[in-house]
Amino acid sequence: ALFAAATGAQAGIVIPAGDWTLDIGGVVNAFYTTTKFTGDTGAGAGPLGLGAGDASSQNNITTGLLPNYLSVSGKTRQNDLDVGFTISINPGSSTTQAGIQNQAALGGNQENRQAFLTFGDASWGSIKVGKDLGIYASDAILNDMTLLGVGSGAGSLAGNTTTLGGIGAGYMYADWKAQVAYSSPNWNGFQFTAGVTQGWNAINAGIPGASQVSTDRSGAQSAYEAKASYEWTGDVAGKVWTSAITQNISGVGGAGGKERAWGWDAGTTVNLAGFGLTGYYGKGDGIGQTVQFNGGLDAAGNTRESDQWYVQGTYALPGVGTKLGARYGRSTLDGSGGDTFSEVEDSLWVVGA
Repeated sequence: ALFAAATGAQAGIVIPAGDWTLDIGGVVNAFYTTTKFTGDTGAGAGPLGLGAGDASSQNNITTGLLPNYLSVSGKTRQNDLDVGFTISINPGSSTTQAGIQNQAALGGNQENRQAFLTFGDASWGSIKVGKDLGIYASDAILNDMTLLGVGSGAGSLAGNTTTLGGIGAGYMYADWKAQVAYSSPNWNGFQFTAGVTQGWNAINAGIPGASQVSTDRSGAQSAYEAKASYEWTGDVAGKVWTSAITQNISGVGGAGGKERAWGWDAGTTVNLAGFGLTGYYGKGDGIGQTVQFNGGLDAAGNTRESDQWYVQGTYALPGVGTKLGARYGRSTLDGSGGDTFSEVEDSLWVVGA
């Protein structure tokens, strides 16, 4: 059970600089949270096994799923190309120990999530090179109401940059990836993106039983990701989307062994007269259930299947803009034939404003 109270602010400044236009923007948010754990002694609670069923209550002052950030972006038109860049820093709000402002054991409370450049033209699209939000499952997190709130992880992630929101309890984390990606023009609401992203290692964090890990990432290959969407306006406005990822994981299942991990998803959101309804489903093999490639392989290097889904309803109060919402999501990792567990399941109810 979680109670959260919050405050936040955002700002942006546009500065002409010769042929360039610079945009300095940022967001600051902070939540006071109280988390109560219930359940069996030693039982894991929440995605990544954070907390325990019988753990003591936790009070924290922290950022939510959306981190604090300060970003600098620039754009210009040169040689018939639109050229731009973005770079950002993302400091957390929480510490857990005197004299330590960046706790490495929790991944640190300072991140640099974006550092990329783009070039293109409205007639043929754009190319992005650098680090930005991943392509697969990106629409799942961007349409989740917990993006502007807390969600799960508040009780156990003090000292981290953010909480988990609905990650691992309804969808996989798109994460922040080095990439080379092409995005098409917007054709009357239809658009697609496809790219190669940095290959990652198989890891094991918070999954019961043994899991294969790797240090060879994808070997000579990168990961391949793509998404497509169609968006419409009107009295009944909305969006449908789908995305996919595949990556070869090398160095597992014995010398020279490899497994191919993959995932796909689909979702939709519809808005009418202040009401919003969102539905999402995703499925994968070898990719895990919370962060990508975590626990996706058993001790022998065999892939584990996973699926995730969430439904969400919201209502924006007329004349006020405050949005009320409720959400339920679930992520499941199926044990393989060699595992001692049948499945790992994490679910999350959220009601908020």
